[in-house]
Amino acid sequence: MSDVATAAKPMRILAVANQKGGVGKTTTAINVGAALAASGLRVLLIDLDPQGNASTGLGVEPGRREVTSYDVLLGAAALSDAILASAVDRLDIVPSVVDLSGAEVELARHPRRASIMRDALAAAPDDYDLILIDCPPSLGVLTLNALVAAEGVLVPLQCEFFALEGLSLLVRTIEQVRRRFNSKLIIHGVVLTMYDGRNNLAQQVAEDVRSFLGKRVYDTMIPRNVRVSEAPSHGRPVIHYDPGCAGAKAYVELASEMLRRDGRDRPLAAE
Repeated sequence: MSDVATAAKPMRILAVANQKGGVGKTTTAINVGAALAASGLRVLLIDLDPQGNASTGLGVEPGRREVTSYDVLLGAAALSDAILASAVDRLDIVPSVVDLSGAEVELARHPRRASIMRDALAAAPDDYDLILIDCPPSLGVLTLNALVAAEGVLVPLQCEFFALEGLSLLVRTIEQVRRRFNSKLIIHGVVLTMYDGRNNLAQQVAEDVRSFLGKRVYDTMIPRNVRVSEAPSHGRPVIHYDPGCAGAKAYVELASEMLRRDGRDRPLAAE
């Protein structure tokens, strides 16, 4: 583990969540994880989405996914058994498979169905500085497990008309989880994605979200960028696929802003 990691703070657990699909949630999880790993932190990304896009986006082929987050949730494997090294230094992943979609039904009668992931993380290796949990685009039992296990929520929010409506629902859900399961849960930050400054609606949405949540909204906004969309098909974060593109630079800046907020003030650069 690097000097940066050992010098710093206790391990953080963040859920990357938004019940709406297509907002850049998995892309944000992958690229924030990769950028923070580039700073010297040890990062674990848990793919809790049955689509498995985070696993694919980090180059983990289906044939390598022998032990997955599905096995962890069903109690068939310890979290440490499911961890794989990704192609990115200091960034590991617990992969997902489509079988995870059945967990909603299979866990329905489990007496601790909301806290299985929290229990699994209690036995996680202690050499990680940050654990990111990539949630599915829903507010079912999988996302609930992530919210109960996490201390903060990173919310990617697309700059579109219904953004605030969806955000209000997520905020209510987080408050319910706080009251019933996890009193320490907070909104760590909201990141505006797919931003186009030429679009008046995008500008208005950004203003409205900042008015609603204030400083919980990151200054950094992720622009619409074709290279960000291309990178997952190559199994690489965009900060490695095309470090000079606008999307890569934005994710590096977002990671730097997160570090500053967390008291780990380190300059980053796309690799």
